[in-house]
Amino acid sequence: MTSTTEHTAPAQAPSPAGADATTATSSAQPLVMSIILACGGAHLINDMIQALLPSIYPMLKTGYGLSFTQVGLITLTFQVTASLLQPWIGMYTDRHPKPWLLPSGAVATLIGIVLLSMAGSFGAFLLAAALIGIGSSTFHPEASRIARMASGGRFGLAQSTFQVGGNAGSAFGPLLAAAIVVPYGQGNVAWFVLLAVLAIVVLSRVAGWYRGHLAATKGRAKARASHQLPASTVRRALVVLALLVFSKYFYMASFTSYFTFYLIDRFHMSVASSQIYLFLFLGAVAVGTFVGGPIGDRIGRKLVIWISILGAAPFALLLPHADLFWTGVLSVVIGLVIASAFSAIVVYAQELVPGKVGMIAGVFFGLMFGFGGIGAALLGHLADLYGIAWVYGLCAFLPLAGLLTVFLPDLKEGRA
Repeated sequence: MTSTTEHTAPAQAPSPAGADATTATSSAQPLVMSIILACGGAHLINDMIQALLPSIYPMLKTGYGLSFTQVGLITLTFQVTASLLQPWIGMYTDRHPKPWLLPSGAVATLIGIVLLSMAGSFGAFLLAAALIGIGSSTFHPEASRIARMASGGRFGLAQSTFQVGGNAGSAFGPLLAAAIVVPYGQGNVAWFVLLAVLAIVVLSRVAGWYRGHLAATKGRAKARASHQLPASTVRRALVVLALLVFSKYFYMASFTSYFTFYLIDRFHMSVASSQIYLFLFLGAVAVGTFVGGPIGDRIGRKLVIWISILGAAPFALLLPHADLFWTGVLSVVIGLVIASAFSAIVVYAQELVPGKVGMIAGVFFGLMFGFGGIGAALLGHLADLYGIAWVYGLCAFLPLAGLLTVFLPDLKEGRA
């Protein structure tokens, strides 16, 4: 992968390590699709490995006598480890970019996979989940930043392409687990080491492009806001975005961690068959994510957020009352609709606070993991108390939080 030709910008006061400069001038740079695809491919591997955890929960629960609460705590350990580190990593690397963090995080993920394949106790599962979470936390802020650098100003396209890699990985993870791990045992988790090694190679090459890009853009102008909103309005908008992420990923946690249990409990499906339904949902999420970014570039991100989160509400409310066929149909529709919001939310937030690309990416990916983890733990506890079907009835109301979008200010948006 090679760096593209850079255009000269008027020299101003240097920004720290050129990080803000690359944001300021990214729209003047050509689109570097090979780098965006590499970031998306590494995201696919990262999230495919993450998807191992919930995919093998039924096997671990049965084999080691875990409760739903313990299953939720494993998810919480992974999600919180990932979420708490991400904003701080993003904030630090906005001023001091560290390309080597990308392959280093993949090494932490590799160690977590090895431990997961050998773990024989609840404590060991928690440690493996924490290591995989650390790998994720170092990956997302920097990889999201690099995708934006290579966007040529088409920020929605770059973010959605990057994000769809992760969603595709989340979709294929359960299928690979059903084919490799569930039939043949926990030790076969070690096969995923090969994917981690591939990620290290890809991210090493991306890091090389990143270093060259930073050197070429050092000293350029800092990013400036294109809006004229007062600081109080910006803060209120960020709070609203955080609440929307909360509703989206709390609801998503009911699928990623417990959809297979719901199908097994209500429709008496096998573990392998339930994984197929989970794959269909996560595949729909991947498609919705990819579509949402480019549409946001064209029609505005606020409108995409409106349609995505609130638009999923009618289908979510119907889901707990549907038979098996319509459960499959509704889960696909929900995945398509609700997934289109995240790319729009991240880019919208980055436009609210320019020059803080890594911090914003870290905060919102961190919120995604954190809220997902809290949701998994709480929903697991509620499932122990009241049953998994009751949990789905409760979660059906969460997409109604999309009404909060009315409080978001209008930004000058359009096709880049």
